[in-house]
Amino acid sequence: MRILVVGSGGREHALCWKLAQEAEVVCAPGNAGIATDVECVNIPTNDFHSLLTLIRERSIELVVVGPEDPLVGGLADAVREAGVPCFGPGRQGAQLEGSKAFCKAMMQRAGVPTADYQVFIDADAAKAYAKDYYAQGKKLAIKASGNALGKGVIVAETAEEAFSGVDTLKALGEAGKTLVLEQKLEGPEYSLLTITNGKDIYSLPVAQDYKRIFDGDQGPNTGGMGTYSPVSWVDAALVKLTEEAIVLPILETLREDGIEYRGVLFSGLMLTSEGPKCLEYNVRFGDPETQSVLSRLGAGFAAALAACAVGEPIPKIEVLSDAAVTVVAASEGYPGDYQKGLPIEFGEISQNVKVFHAGTTKSNGAIVTNGGRVLAVTATAATQEQARKDAYTALQQIRFDGMYARKDIGA
Repeated sequence: MRILVVGSGGREHALCWKLAQEAEVVCAPGNAGIATDVECVNIPTNDFHSLLTLIRERSIELVVVGPEDPLVGGLADAVREAGVPCFGPGRQGAQLEGSKAFCKAMMQRAGVPTADYQVFIDADAAKAYAKDYYAQGKKLAIKASGNALGKGVIVAETAEEAFSGVDTLKALGEAGKTLVLEQKLEGPEYSLLTITNGKDIYSLPVAQDYKRIFDGDQGPNTGGMGTYSPVSWVDAALVKLTEEAIVLPILETLREDGIEYRGVLFSGLMLTSEGPKCLEYNVRFGDPETQSVLSRLGAGFAAALAACAVGEPIPKIEVLSDAAVTVVAASEGYPGDYQKGLPIEFGEISQNVKVFHAGTTKSNGAIVTNGGRVLAVTATAATQEQARKDAYTALQQIRFDGMYARKDIGA
């Protein structure tokens, strides 16, 4: 089977690495690390015409779209119209991530347990709502409705932080044109990646993500600073409850609107005192959850994605007993401004560790930084404690100026 993976980040590197174990894989545009595992073709993810030409010329049999932007833009629709199976929702289904306001409204219709919320376009009206909310002793999460590349959520501890959050997200432009202000929930978080053929579902192993930039979950939210899998306190019964309360109802509501969703549904979840609640849906594999989850899979992943793409029954995927821990190495200053083009040095990495490239490129023959999250170092071992130790040992073999990583991933 010939597969095209669209994207250039750490998630796409993990997808290419895993799929290449079972198929012939091409990536567009890829990055410096992906190019060490599969062929990369320098076509931007928003150049649909060139991507369709590549699909035709290479006789691609399955397209797997990694990032959300091309999905929101309708790439999956264009690929299917060209007669090629695509793993990823069409433009309408992708609005679950493209518009948080749409997503919350769909959750409400589907009866999905989630935080109470209000939608605002006017900043002053949002601040007035926040002032009243905090006067009641409650707290808010301020969210940009549009896609803000992992920087569109601010959890405000005080009314003043909420006011500042409204201004910060409004400054994002189109992504922050509409804001969602929702109740801050309390409880541990977990991530569930569920692949679907439009009706049937198959959930992959659960992961836990670390969103804040600093140790101890301090500082601003990021796209994710690390993950681990499995999550000991999420048992099979909780996964089943989550599927029944959060995954299946939203897919059924989409079908009621004539939207067939084929791809992965990422459920960002919190286990509250009232049971699991959905914080958000994403319409693509999470990053860096994917790096940990795919490292725990054996055979059958490519066949399962291919089946989902054409609406066929989903074959089982082998799940290994090993634990996985992923630690992200980021550029100094992320999630704010950061420098690019810094040379990266790699030492000797043990065989049970895979370094997935997220923001890298080649310059004058050397691999250099090209993003805020630069690398995702993933270790697998018999125990989480050993995987964590091995990931951090490997991280010590990697250097670039200003490299930053949290020290408490999987602790």
